[in-house]
Amino acid sequence: MSENTPSQDSAAAAPESASTTPADAPEQDLAAQLAELQAKNAELADLYLRAQADVQNARRRADEEVAKSRKFAIEGFAESLLPVIDSLEAGLAIPNATIEQIREGSEATLRQLKSALERNKVVEVNPAAGTKFDPTQHQAISMVPAEQEANTVVTVLQKGYLIAERVLRPALVTVAAPK
Repeated sequence: MSENTPSQDSAAAAPESASTTPADAPEQDLAAQLAELQAKNAELADLYLRAQADVQNARRRADEEVAKSRKFAIEGFAESLLPVIDSLEAGLAIPNATIEQIREGSEATLRQLKSALERNKVVEVNPAAGTKFDPTQHQAISMVPAEQEANTVVTVLQKGYLIAERVLRPALVTVAAPK
């Protein structure tokens, strides 16, 4: 029997401590996977925060645009009415206008006003006599006996107006009563 010397024992032990045991390998793999998943989690968290910031910025910009649109929506309409104001002021500036001049100026100004309304999608509702009564665009003031079909317009007391196909004011009408 031979005895191992201390130098032989340390030489034999050195290779075992320098190499990993099979039991240590799964722990190192798990540690590497954990580190990889933590890095991926940090990356996704950063992307999430950036996306949230982008959404908040987009929402803020959209809210600002809506506020500007509401504030300046009337701008185009007001701009189309300025020539009407100019015409009225010019007519009133004439000191000794004749009735004919006043009438001509009023008719020209009315044409300008109607044109401005049409450019801004304000449409007149003026049903002809005999037109079927439409409760979505007409308001009946009274029913009168007439020589026409029942529930048809007899006269228009006040024109109505639509804006982009929505009733701004219904036409006030009298309607033929049933016989």
